[in-house]
Amino acid sequence: MTEVKVEQELPVPAQAVWSVIGGFNGLPDWHPAIEKSETTTEGGVKVRTLSLAGGGAIEERLEKVDDTERSYTYSILSGPLPVADYTATIRVRESGAGCTVEWSSEFTPSGAPESDAAAAIRGVYEAGFENLKKMFGAQ
Repeated sequence: MTEVKVEQELPVPAQAVWSVIGGFNGLPDWHPAIEKSETTTEGGVKVRTLSLAGGGAIEERLEKVDDTERSYTYSILSGPLPVADYTATIRVRESGAGCTVEWSSEFTPSGAPESDAAAAIRGVYEAGFENLKKMFGAQ
């Protein structure tokens, strides 16, 4: 399994950030690559379909959410990323005068070398964090 973990410090309280990024259907509110997110629930399982800027879609299943810990875990069911068996967690925790946002995942590279798959996933996380820095006034 390949692991990718990216963290970003933000100069605001954790709950302020969680209120923006903590909703499973909220990616379009803060990630520039996501144009739209639609969720469905079947048999108690929540699935989101993310429409990507420039075309394409990713289908993801919510595995676990913990508002007290400000985290949720999801897995990719289908999409264009070069990964299989992908599971990721987004977490926001208090840190000094602000908070730390952590986005981490484990997956098996699929259709690309491990270094390329890891770079693709890291790029997704970093694009989201760059936008969060703009939204919350971080340098």
